Amino acid sequence: ADIITQATGLNQRLWELGDSFEMFLRPEGREAYVELQVAPNNHRLQLRYADRAALERARQSGSTAEALIPGEAFRSAVWVESSRWCVLAEIPAALVCGPRDSLAGQQWHFSFSRYDYTRGRGEPVISCTSPHTCADFHRQAEWGIIRFGSDGGANE
Repeated sequence: ADIITQATGLNQRLWELGDSFEMFLRPEGREAYVELQVAPNNHRLQLRYADRAALERARQSGSTAEALIPGEAFRSAVWVESSRWCVLAEIPAALVCGPRDSLAGQQWHFSFSRYDYTRGRGEPVISCTSPHTCADFHRQAEWGIIRFGSDGGANE
């Protein structure tokens, strides 16, 4: 009911600036994955981690600069319905799995999460589609699986 963000531009640390919706995607058999975020005012954060070591470097340095994806890597739209904000994201498959790969028969690991801030409260409520045993959305062993059919459409 309290939709807030202080985001003012592309590739800011949205989870620290207010409400944010996060999408984590990684193709099966690869170490690299993307973390894409959208704020209620439709500003985006676009990150690609080459592997777990890249994530650890970002955590140790406090900087996501190494992982930033420049430019407009994906499209999104945001709207409010009944005091709730909704997100539609269009993510090019090439952003996740590379420009030469077809989605046909692929399997991706995914997780969607949310930071929900309320004015006057210090900590956000966090939620996730994955059954994480601790508040670390990068724990890939707990992510779900999307399977693409022979035509490239998602089956599950």
